[in-house]
Amino acid sequence: MRIGSTGGRATGDGSWQRTGRAGRRAAAALLLGGALLLTAACGPDSGGSGGGKAAGAPSAGGQNAPAAAAANSPTAKPSAAVVDVEPKDGTQNVAPNGALKVTVASGKLTTVAVTGPNGKTVDGALAADGLSWAPSAGLAVGTAYQVSAKAVDADGVPTTTTSAFTTLTPGKTDRPKDNLADNNPTYGVGMIISIEFPVAVKDTAAAEKAITVEASDGTQVKGHWFGYNRLDLRPESYWKPGTKVTVHYRTSNVELAPGVYGTGDRDESFTIGRSKISTVDAAKHLMTVQKDGAAPQTIKVTAGSDVNPSWNGTMVIFQKERMVHMDSKTTTIKGDPYDVYEPHGMKITDTGSYVHGNPAAVEAAGNSNISHGCIGLPDTDQGDDSSVAGKFFADAMVGDVVIVKNSVGQQVQPDNGLSGWSLDWSKW
Repeated sequence: MRIGSTGGRATGDGSWQRTGRAGRRAAAALLLGGALLLTAACGPDSGGSGGGKAAGAPSAGGQNAPAAAAANSPTAKPSAAVVDVEPKDGTQNVAPNGALKVTVASGKLTTVAVTGPNGKTVDGALAADGLSWAPSAGLAVGTAYQVSAKAVDADGVPTTTTSAFTTLTPGKTDRPKDNLADNNPTYGVGMIISIEFPVAVKDTAAAEKAITVEASDGTQVKGHWFGYNRLDLRPESYWKPGTKVTVHYRTSNVELAPGVYGTGDRDESFTIGRSKISTVDAAKHLMTVQKDGAAPQTIKVTAGSDVNPSWNGTMVIFQKERMVHMDSKTTTIKGDPYDVYEPHGMKITDTGSYVHGNPAAVEAAGNSNISHGCIGLPDTDQGDDSSVAGKFFADAMVGDVVIVKNSVGQQVQPDNGLSGWSLDWSKW
């Protein structure tokens, strides 16, 4: 039976099946609905226990992970801190003192490392406010340095600056010399370290800072300049016996004179021996010797005459000779000239004063002053080691103190030999 023109056919069981385009559309709709139901049943919102998600489903962030990272990673914010290194990168012939400094604007420095060619780090310190850094001492001359400075801004964003420079190579160098012997000698308690510079020193403060003295018992030492070529160093009071003393020379980065730098950086050491202090009373013609804690010994002596009196003041033995050549032409003495050899000589001034053996002192000692300014001890012409002078000489060492008082002469100048003890500490 045909009803209209919709199109259809009877099935074998007597039911009616529609055909044509409308039927095909209905079939497609049924198939699509089944697919949607299947997807919903397997999706994350289903009540099933699988807990999975369909392939290609969005991540928890709403996008696939690689796409999310690219979309959510803003460009790194640059640090507002600006680090400046002086001298500028690549600078040559840099002065070893005062030229190196690291500063920062709009931030604070965290670390600064300055290294030399051997990787040795230069000592330095950050300022308390974190805005600058400077080395603790001068740099070596003729040396290449690398700088790495790190800082952060107010938000903690870091920045790093690197730089390199080379210090100057001096056109001329000079080595300061002193009065210390090699091989850790032993000196008396009055030893004064005396340093001579070959050139007149322009910056005495910088030169003095570059020479430091370290004592094993913590004794503090201060320097005093005599002119611009000589620096003497001593403590306020005599050294204590047994003290180990080391002098540190670090003058190679110091411009001693225009265009002239120091050289010969080194450490020199010595030890303080027993205490021996000899006090001469020129008016009484006597010398009292105080050695460590022993009872004082009194020795009869002859001092300088009224015409050529001995110096008053505190002096120090700085040279010993078994026989000393004494020529009046090398001094300013008055009276008849002389050119002689005297035994057991112990020099105490640059102007020619000695404590020494004197054959004429055999009679004059304890009675009168007959010398040309020296302190004479009884002895023979060639020197008898068992004489008063010989025994005193054998026991004496460089650095022993000799004090002269009650002479009609003048006060010894502190730069005459090692007579710096005659200058009050407040003026030292």
